[in-house]
Amino acid sequence: MLEFLFQLIGEVVLQGVLELLVDLGLEPFRRKRKSPPYNPWFTAIAYACLGALAGGVSLWLLPELLVRDESWRVVNLIATPILAGFAMAALGVWRVKRGHVQVSIERFSYAYLFALCLALVRFHFAG
Repeated sequence: MLEFLFQLIGEVVLQGVLELLVDLGLEPFRRKRKSPPYNPWFTAIAYACLGALAGGVSLWLLPELLVRDESWRVVNLIATPILAGFAMAALGVWRVKRGHVQVSIERFSYAYLFALCLALVRFHFAG
């Protein structure tokens, strides 16, 4: 059980780091817009595609899932995106409290969608 927790934490950290990289890539847009007029459907599709792309890149770097046990892979597929989504949402709240503008990936729904697509690509293609 302890081994699974370390594996799950590794997957959460991997997804969190990739989400932070996307968040840092959106930094220039944070300063230009105070309240971004974006289409939520377009944003959701964009984050789903970015998550799938990040999943492919992560497979290039780490070709195997960190969770080795077959029975726990589905649990990982469900739990990891939820945890990564909450972590990014907490980061968004933290940034807003300090007077920064929140970008869309710092909202739970977009962060969850990004992490879910990343996890689905890793789940399907990892060895």
